[in-house]
Amino acid sequence: MTIRIITLEREYGSGGGAIAEKVAARLGWKLWDQLLTEEIARRMDCDCRAVEEHEERRDPSYYRLLKAFMRGSFEGSLNVPRLKMVDTECVRQVVQQILPEIAEAGKCVIVGRGSAYYLGGRPDAFHVFIYAPFEARVRRLQSTGKGEKEAIELAETVDQDRAAFIKRYFNVDWPGRHRFHLMVNSGMGEDLAVEITLDAVARFAKLGN
Repeated sequence: MTIRIITLEREYGSGGGAIAEKVAARLGWKLWDQLLTEEIARRMDCDCRAVEEHEERRDPSYYRLLKAFMRGSFEGSLNVPRLKMVDTECVRQVVQQILPEIAEAGKCVIVGRGSAYYLGGRPDAFHVFIYAPFEARVRRLQSTGKGEKEAIELAETVDQDRAAFIKRYFNVDWPGRHRFHLMVNSGMGEDLAVEITLDAVARFAKLGN
C-alpha cells in the first residue's frame, strides 16, 4: 500500500501545525496549511483573513440572520455578491472542491479543514490526530505571546467551534476516533510526535504490501 496523503487534525494549542510542518519537511512533501488558506482566498477572490475567520467553525447566529435577511430581500440579493460575504458554507464548498485535487496530486500533508473526513475513504491517505493536556496547550499558546486569560479562553473555545463544524457537516462527534489511524499526545514533545507519526505511516504502508 502506498501512502500519498497525510491528514493531521489537532486540538488547538497542541502544536499540530508545527508537527505537520516537520513531517512534511522530513518526507519532502507539500504542506497544505497556510497554503490552503491562501488557495481558498485566491479562488474566492478575498483576503486570507476573511477565510481564516470562517475555517472549521460555525458562523455566529447574528451573522447567519444578517445573511438570511440580505438574501431574502431584493436589495440584499443585489448587494451580497458585491459585498463578497465570506461565510463558513462558501468556504466549506471551496475546500470540498480543492481537497480532492490536492489528494490526487499526492505527496501532501494537510492540516485540518475537515480533510480527515472529506478524504476518509481514500486508501492512500493516513489520518493523524494530535492532542495534548489542557495545561500544555495553554502553555504553548502563552509561548506565542498570548496572555494567560486569552490562552485559556482560546484553548476552551476554538475546539468547540471545530466540534460544532464537524458535527454539522459530517454528523460526527469530534474528533471521531474511529476516523484516525493514529492519535498522538504532543505533550511528549514535537520531535517525538513527528517520529511516531513517520514510523506509523511507514509501518502501515508495509502492512498493505
